[in-house]
Amino acid sequence: MKILHTSDWHLGKKLGDYHRLPEQKEILEEITTIADKEKADLVIISGDLFDTFNPPAEAVELFYKNLKKLSLNGKRPVIAIAGNHDSPERIELADPLARECGIIFIGFPNTIVPLLKLETGMKIANSEEGFVELYIPDSEIPVRILHTAYANEFRLKAFLGNDDSEAEMREILREKWKLLSEKYCDQKGINLLISHLFFVKEGEVLPEEPEDEKPIVHVGGAQVIFTSAIPGNIQYTALGHLHRKQFVDKTPCPVCYSGSPLAYSFSEANQKKYVICVDAEPGKAVKIKEIELQTGKKLLRYRAENIENALEWLCNNEKSLVELTLVSDTYISAQDRRQLYNCHKGIISIVPEIIRKDNAESEKISIDLTKNITELFVDYFKHEKGQEPNEKIMKLFKEVLSEK
Repeated sequence: MKILHTSDWHLGKKLGDYHRLPEQKEILEEITTIADKEKADLVIISGDLFDTFNPPAEAVELFYKNLKKLSLNGKRPVIAIAGNHDSPERIELADPLARECGIIFIGFPNTIVPLLKLETGMKIANSEEGFVELYIPDSEIPVRILHTAYANEFRLKAFLGNDDSEAEMREILREKWKLLSEKYCDQKGINLLISHLFFVKEGEVLPEEPEDEKPIVHVGGAQVIFTSAIPGNIQYTALGHLHRKQFVDKTPCPVCYSGSPLAYSFSEANQKKYVICVDAEPGKAVKIKEIELQTGKKLLRYRAENIENALEWLCNNEKSLVELTLVSDTYISAQDRRQLYNCHKGIISIVPEIIRKDNAESEKISIDLTKNITELFVDYFKHEKGQEPNEKIMKLFKEVLSEK
């Protein structure tokens, strides 16, 4: 059985004032083509389907049209869970109609998917809070899925029926997943876990969250989940939230963030983007195939020493989206700005780097705007306070940044 894993579509997201919807349309068409070419039996979308709780109508229309194509009118099940950018109520709103097309929406950690049998042969055979068992058409192999859509720690505990304020969320989830896996996940089926939480191998450094992503791990957010909480009989864990494709752990199974299909901030410049194809059999280790995506504009940062250097580079990178830093001994004139924007339609921002020249040396007097906003905040804090901000201040800063 082949499973296609993708996540973090962020439909409706813009880069500055630049609309990405045309690129998103192209990349979803590419993902559908890959699913068809690889003969995927099941598609998993592990959260952040949209970029906001109230996405634009064009993004919603694009989403439903592409899910219908992915599902092959009920012949190929599609399971999509809510991420921290999604409204869980909105995600589940179309579920009664979507189920008839083989599309299963899961908005909450305690969602119970109704039992179902379609004319195509797809069947939901078992379901309870946090678990669903399905059969794909023309197969007698059950697919068992433990699912935990995003919720903050307070709501997640409530959804899981645990009001112990002292209990750690990761331990509550460990016990919940353990009970479900012992009840349903034997060696006669394919056993998966889908989640949109922040997973890490215990004792290792936290992977970096995307620059403009709403952070999950923050005051009032959700706790980091250790991969050791995943039951031993799970064969693959499909995660969403981090935008760079990465395998967090190989034990007890491959634990993978498939990453976003497009680069959504300049912190993702030059990143390659993927979908993950998983070849699974009951009782065996899965085989992983990483498929690089080809469509979508590249995000590039460039530092030009002068206007001529900038124009030459822009002409050689016409199909990219650009953050351009221009070094100058004066401010950028309106004429130079017009010349740059006329040369390249994908300039997102022009950052001036002012150099003051005298007879002895060149002295930079401006803030280094090539740094991202988090690095600039750290520099500012050190300048004002004489020390680096502590972890609590940085978490608060990221929370504020995510709400901008």
